Amino acid sequence: MPEVVTRATPISARGSARAMISSARIAKRVQELGKQISEVYKDIDTPLVMVVILKGATVFAADLLRSLSIPAELEFMRAASYGSGTSSSGKLRLAHMVEGPLVGRHVLLVEDIVDSGRTVNAIAQRIRKLGPASLRLAALLDRPARREVEVQIDFTGFVIPDKFVIGYGLDYAGLYRELPGIYSLS
Repeated sequence: MPEVVTRATPISARGSARAMISSARIAKRVQELGKQISEVYKDIDTPLVMVVILKGATVFAADLLRSLSIPAELEFMRAASYGSGTSSSGKLRLAHMVEGPLVGRHVLLVEDIVDSGRTVNAIAQRIRKLGPASLRLAALLDRPARREVEVQIDFTGFVIPDKFVIGYGLDYAGLYRELPGIYSLS
């Protein structure tokens, strides 16, 4: 069950950023997700293919990969719609970088945050055309307040309020990905 985040604690090191989810809470939740994912895919004949959406999901994907008890391969896709702002431009740029075949393979799409749903929906449509045996979605964060396209998230880390967030791979204009927790910009 995804954890719902409803409060924040001020931090002084980043000025207008407020702590939302600590690195310890993230680590615990990623381990739980790894167990759930491993259980769902325990009987597949080939390694799970994790398709990671760059750049934001890389930190989450690395920790998630290490938490699995099943074999898994990594593939990548790059998607961008934010640029240097705090809201989506509505223009999605995709770079398809999956190198291995997906026909008949079980694919787990790994995303940092599901917001409007447009990005993950477009990527899922592209992957479905490659003929996977199954396609599921793991998202560290779900921000349903901004949803424009219906998206099924199979493995959710945290449900968050309608705030722009940074840290743990998520950025603002390319910065703050290195923060170990999740912070909101106010």
